[in-house]
Amino acid sequence: MITETDLQHLKRCVELAEQALEKGDEPFGSILVSAQGEVLFEDHNHVASGDHTQHPEFAIARWVAEHLAPEERKHATVYTSGEHCPMCAAAHGWVGLGRIVYASSSEQLGEWMKELGAAPSPVRNLSIGDILVEPRVDGPVPELAEQVHALHRRLHEKKY
Repeated sequence: MITETDLQHLKRCVELAEQALEKGDEPFGSILVSAQGEVLFEDHNHVASGDHTQHPEFAIARWVAEHLAPEERKHATVYTSGEHCPMCAAAHGWVGLGRIVYASSSEQLGEWMKELGAAPSPVRNLSIGDILVEPRVDGPVPELAEQVHALHRRLHEKKY
């Protein structure tokens, strides 16, 4: 169930995704929130450099591995503008993070990419549930998913 607090954090993720787009990158943004509600880490995509592993969710997993104890990790929540890709979902699972809340789903992204005529991804478009064992996941959120869709349209209008 998505709460008002969840919506506030997701709105920040969409803002981060827009910042990424404004910097010439793909529009994805994520934040990590502790069990006490403190924002511990936030970032957006940095794949424009050519390193397509520079996703904010992967950066969160790396940060968590260095800064949080296992018990803190499992009670933290990752908020993100788009559902984790398989790489990021696996990293999330390996470091033992807790709940994931996303504005738009991998399925939606796949549909949008087809609609926009984007080149196919070299990685299968799988949901978090296809990667993690017993994930705690909430999303998508329709009104925010449409905002994310608009960011992807802007990205692809620039490219073509």
